[in-house]
This record gives sequence, C-alpha cells and structure tokens, in this order.
Amino acid sequence: MSISRKSCLFFVIVMGSFLLSACFSTSTPVEKMYDVLENVVSTENIFKEQQEPLVKLEKQEKEIYDKIISIGMKEFDEIIRLSDQAIDIVDKRKDHMNKEQESIAASQKEFNKVQQLINEIEEDALKEKAQNLFDTMTERYEIHDALYQKYLEGVKLDKELYLMFKNEDLQLEQLDDQITKINETYAEILKKNEDFNEKTKEYNESKLSFYKESGLKVDSKH
Repeated sequence: MSISRKSCLFFVIVMGSFLLSACFSTSTPVEKMYDVLENVVSTENIFKEQQEPLVKLEKQEKEIYDKIISIGMKEFDEIIRLSDQAIDIVDKRKDHMNKEQESIAASQKEFNKVQQLINEIEEDALKEKAQNLFDTMTERYEIHDALYQKYLEGVKLDKELYLMFKNEDLQLEQLDDQITKINETYAEILKKNEDFNEKTKEYNESKLSFYKESGLKVDSKH
C-alpha cells in the first residue's frame, strides 16, 4: 500500500518591475504601455503575499497527516481531532488560493489595456516585440488558470481524505486509492507551477527586451 502523500510546497517566480529613469512631457503609446505594465506588477502584490502562508499551511498539514499515519486507527479520537485540524487548514489553503486567483484576474484586466496601445505603435520591430510580450503574458494567465483549477481539485481530494480518516470503518484499499489520486493531482500541480514559473521568466525577459528596443531608460527596482 502506498500511503506516502506528496506535499505541494511550490514556489512562484514573480514579475520584475522597472523604474523609468526620465520623465516625459508627452505620452507616446510606448510610455503608456510602460505605465500599464508596471501597474500590472502592482496588482499582483496580493498574489505574491499568498505564497508564504500557503507554503506554511501546506507544511503544517503534512505534519498532521504524518501524525495520523503514524498513530493509525488505534487512537481514533485523536485521529478525529487531527483530521478536523487538517480540514481547517485545507479550507485556509483554499482561501489563499482564491485570493491569489483574484489578484491574477485583476492583473489580467489591467494588462488587457496593452492590446490597444500595441495597435498604436508604428515601428514594425517594436510592435512585434510588444505583441510577443502580450502573447507571452496571455499564455501565463492561461497557465495560472489551469494551475488554479487543478489546485482546487487537490484541495477537494485532501478534504475528502481527512473526512475518510474520521470513518472508523475505513478500508486500507480506500485510503490507498485516495492517496494515489492526491499524488497524481499534485504531480500535475507541480508541473503546471513549473510551466507558470518558466512563462513568468520568459515574460520578464520579453518586457526588458521591449523596453530596450523602445529606447526607454529603465532600471530594475529589485
């Protein structure tokens, strides 16, 4: 029987931000794009704030799971107590993930303003870089949407697991099947997280390349 449970504990690469070195008396499409792109970074602050508490909660839940497995069904009252604690943590994880998704949705709403500004750029090479930037970020949002949905699936399976532990007649085969589902789901979550991080890095590089091509003088804020 396989009862080892995969813990998520993923990390997220955040978007880079840049500071414009000079002020302009007029606003070109590129300068307007700069404002939008840096505003997008700010809208993801709530997203970034969810990462540390999520990891902390996942660690706490894994510790509880390990305790449940170690004591077995011989201490059923303790298992019920620990399972209730774990369910509470699972609910908190879901809340943090919902806040993360809301932040990403706000980011996407702001970012979509870029498309009209791209249409106003006259230089072909610069417009191409801007469109590549837009396409890369759009793919990033799509990946996060898939990650979010898969994470919610994992949370649902986790909650089912702890409810199963509260059943004194739980069969080992049932437990094994549930753990297998959970491990498979979190393997997919980790893969999607890797894709998201890779796309974020690609976007950061694309944004810097666009700024350089446009002639904007920018410095990293980090």
